[in-house]
Amino acid sequence: MRSNRPHFPGLLSPVLLSRRRALLGTLSLLALPAATQVSAASPAKPKQQQRSDVWPHASQVPGGVARLSLGPSARRPAAFSGDVPLLVLGDAIEWTALVGIPLAAAPGDASIAVRPESGADKQVAYTVAPKQYREQRLTVPPRTVDLSPEDEARYERERAHLATVMATFTDLRPDASLQMRVPVPGRRSSSFGLRRVFNGQSRNPHSGMDIAAGTGTPVLAPLPGRVIDTGDYFFNGGTVWLDHGGGLLTMYCHLSRVDVKVGDVLKTGEQLAAVGATGRVTGPHLHWSVMLNRAMVDPALFIAA
Repeated sequence: MRSNRPHFPGLLSPVLLSRRRALLGTLSLLALPAATQVSAASPAKPKQQQRSDVWPHASQVPGGVARLSLGPSARRPAAFSGDVPLLVLGDAIEWTALVGIPLAAAPGDASIAVRPESGADKQVAYTVAPKQYREQRLTVPPRTVDLSPEDEARYERERAHLATVMATFTDLRPDASLQMRVPVPGRRSSSFGLRRVFNGQSRNPHSGMDIAAGTGTPVLAPLPGRVIDTGDYFFNGGTVWLDHGGGLLTMYCHLSRVDVKVGDVLKTGEQLAAVGATGRVTGPHLHWSVMLNRAMVDPALFIAA
């Protein structure tokens, strides 16, 4: 019926570190390829101008993350992409806005607005580079592609509910680190951004990372977070959403069991569910999505390679 179905869904920048060192000295003041084994290994050594120990990694492409310097300010600036608030990290020496770039974003010039306490907004420009993602063809039960009127109505109800979940924005913890641990160890069976073709029909690109694992494998929280939604959804099956603050959310789908409830607060590494094969799937695996300012972005940018 329909041709497009969404798959519902203390960092310091290099400039900040160099300014901090200068200040302390002067004042004497205190896109992993498929079938790669996913693991929470130690950070790689820095490469020339790009640091590998800062998360999320910058990748100014559709489905990536832009790291934009906002300069010094006594207070945390308020930054927006359209009307959507952005995650801002740093301190008075330098603030950095993290911008999730939607998979549907067109390559070219873009900007965010920094809103002062008084006066006009300041625009901060950046450029979105093009990126071509691979295609994946899958065969699934026909009822999950060509929906019956009953399934269509269910899908629309779920989509309206999940829109409110995805709009969640809470304060970021002052000590927040955004380096995530992989929620399930295993082989990456389907990578972010793949153009999906179900039963010969094109659908929206894959908006998460699929990790192959057996039914019942524990799913662990990649960061501290609060459970903001659980449910059994038509496409996603058993699902859990976590809120990590600042508009950074994570989603876990196709679960065989959910071990948490809305309102629970989890630490990194605490179990939230178990891997399964519920919803629209071809076999047991974890679908893991990362959402930043309401845009699904590549989870690989948040983990150590």
